[in-house]
Amino acid sequence: MLAAFSEELKGVHALGCELALVIGGGNIFRGLQASTRGVDRATADYMGMLATVINALALQDSLEKLGVPTRVLSAIEMQQVAEPYIRRRATRHLEKGRVVIFAAGTGNPFFTTDTAASLRAMEIGAEVIFKATKVDGVYDADPMKHPEATRFEQLTYIDVLSRQLQVMDATAISLCMDNGLPILVFNMMQPGNIVKAVSGVRIGTLVHGGRT
Repeated sequence: MLAAFSEELKGVHALGCELALVIGGGNIFRGLQASTRGVDRATADYMGMLATVINALALQDSLEKLGVPTRVLSAIEMQQVAEPYIRRRATRHLEKGRVVIFAAGTGNPFFTTDTAASLRAMEIGAEVIFKATKVDGVYDADPMKHPEATRFEQLTYIDVLSRQLQVMDATAISLCMDNGLPILVFNMMQPGNIVKAVSGVRIGTLVHGGRT
């Protein structure tokens, strides 16, 4: 799966796009789940952030093997394995054609990877957030449990918040809304979808402020 995802990203990079990635660590450790089992919430969140660094290094290795230059920037300093996150350094790497991988979330407990993605997107001046999932957009119900669920082609931020649709957490959505940053939700499991999205092909669900 990692190899296939890296091939997709290589194609996007080849188009000349400045590409920054925020990666989670839920396949290794989920802080919120651990906190419900007795682990201190802040400690659990820090453990989850460290898991994202493992995934970031794995993705970096996979991309570098394909000839894609990368840099991992961590919100928690660990200079032996990653550069510390500095906004100007991140934008400079992007200007030089490197794929930037943001690890360790925001560096603070109680914030999700979604919020980290929104925050980093604002800081580097991103044009759009691509929310890559296992389904082809946002539905009015879980399509895995309800085959009759309807997919939305477009939604406003207010729609997402008022309907409590599981796009991103409320903090992340509100941050995007306040700064007018669109979010495209699409299926990352479909080959070619990331290149399609970058190229302007209408796929998935676009969350925006009311004008397209």
